[in-house]
Amino acid sequence: MEQVAAPLDPEKVYYSNDELTLETEEGPQTLKMGVWICIDPVRIHKMIIREKVLQVDEIEVLIPLVSKLRRADPDYFKRFMGLRLVIDYPGYGTGIVAQIPFDTDPVGFYKWWRKGKHEDKVHLSLGNQIRLFQKVALMDPKIILKKDLEMVR
Repeated sequence: MEQVAAPLDPEKVYYSNDELTLETEEGPQTLKMGVWICIDPVRIHKMIIREKVLQVDEIEVLIPLVSKLRRADPDYFKRFMGLRLVIDYPGYGTGIVAQIPFDTDPVGFYKWWRKGKHEDKVHLSLGNQIRLFQKVALMDPKIILKKDLEMVR
């Protein structure tokens, strides 16, 4: 059965049952959006977030896509989420969004993240690292590591 190409329409909002044709190693392939998010979640996510060439329904496509990303490529997921990631942080019973201790307790967050060896749990962009190091250098300069202090100088 011949598949009819459904080229990307940048004006269209895609739902899970909408078909989309993308280039693959085997050539053009037409699949429903719900199938694409299962077989190539990182590519679909990049098309939505980075390249901004694909618009999707948040409830039907984006939410399931983000949950697929967590399992398909945990490192990509962590980099994308950054400080919006839910973490287990001392003093909170359940998970908390990393942004909260980052903003309200920079010294504690620094101790947990850098000295507690949790850099793998939360990805901090260079800008967020510098902001954190500047706050810690002002609030409690004796705990900041020399390499981190050098970054803010």
